[in-house]
Amino acid sequence: MKVFLDDERATPEGWVRTFWPEEAIALLNTGQVTELSLDHDLGDDAHGTGYTVLLWQEEQVIVHGMLPPIIHVHSANSSARLKMDAAIAAINRHAGNCSAEHR
Repeated sequence: MKVFLDDERATPEGWVRTFWPEEAIALLNTGQVTELSLDHDLGDDAHGTGYTVLLWQEEQVIVHGMLPPIIHVHSANSSARLKMDAAIAAINRHAGNCSAEHR
């Protein structure tokens, strides 16, 4: 399943739309997500952002050895994009370490 987190953009064909971080996280918890595309600004920062999903994903990789999906950022917020790209790089590093440990 491909998951698209955004509050405004049209959902690409073949993707499942989510509006809030907890919706994306619930789908990630199913283990069925193969690809994830995140916006940062979702209209209510107190409710969470796309970065919230990345923090959760990083914890799952480190603590539980969860393998992450392919992750994209489609946010127009340039400073948030840099922060999110750094988080994705960290997730992928941790996932690589987890994979090596399970061999």
